[in-house]
Amino acid sequence: MSAASPHTPRPADAEPLKQRVCAAFDRAAATYDEAAIVQRHACHALLAHLAPETAPAHILDAGCGTGFGARILRQRWPQAHITGVDFAPTMVERARPVMDECFTADIEALPLPAQQFDLWWSNMSIQWCNAAAVFAEARRTLRPGGRLAASTLGPETFHEMREAFSGIDAYRHTLHFNEPDAIIRALDAAGFRQIELWREQRPIYYPDLKTLLRAIKAIGAQNVGGGGRSSLMGRAAWQKVEAAYERFRTAEGLPATYDIIFACAATI
Repeated sequence: MSAASPHTPRPADAEPLKQRVCAAFDRAAATYDEAAIVQRHACHALLAHLAPETAPAHILDAGCGTGFGARILRQRWPQAHITGVDFAPTMVERARPVMDECFTADIEALPLPAQQFDLWWSNMSIQWCNAAAVFAEARRTLRPGGRLAASTLGPETFHEMREAFSGIDAYRHTLHFNEPDAIIRALDAAGFRQIELWREQRPIYYPDLKTLLRAIKAIGAQNVGGGGRSSLMGRAAWQKVEAAYERFRTAEGLPATYDIIFACAATI
């Protein structure tokens, strides 16, 4: 995802998307755990959906971040061998202590042998990637009878921000996320079966727009997509955005809604 800010230090299109995303998460590694409220919720919700009798011996945490997912996976299955992969080196260093092995790599092209894992797990990472490539790699690295469990973000994520900025300028202020049908098609094309998809919209509330944007920056999810503003936003325009966003205020504060898509599937 990408959030608008009154201070954008460089053109959004100055380097490839994947490189921008990686750099953003490297910078956010120190603040990520405290700010990643929705990511923690999604992690617990995804694990709760897996059948209690599931007992994977080898787990891949794809897009492992700081290792929060691995911690709760190990609580469920203390004997499992957990491998963590992330493309942000600083995230990998933070995750390494809770992994059996952990290394820097792109989950679209894993440097791993085929049929190595019983569970392919990914919490809030696929939205930064080509879903078809990710699921093809997941299918390749899973053993027969293996399971996939993933969460990602859907198209209604940050809809308040898109509406607040509409009419202010012609720039893109949020990324476009996959529709649920696109996730299902990508899983099916990769060879997965028993595909389950469910969805949850979860708002997080903040006292004002600047605090909301700082929280997004703290998880590394800002100014990473193409088509973003490359110059400072003027005071008058920023005030218009703040006024437009105020229409969404509730008794709890200003919402930033996350449209969470969960997916489970199996190999045969």
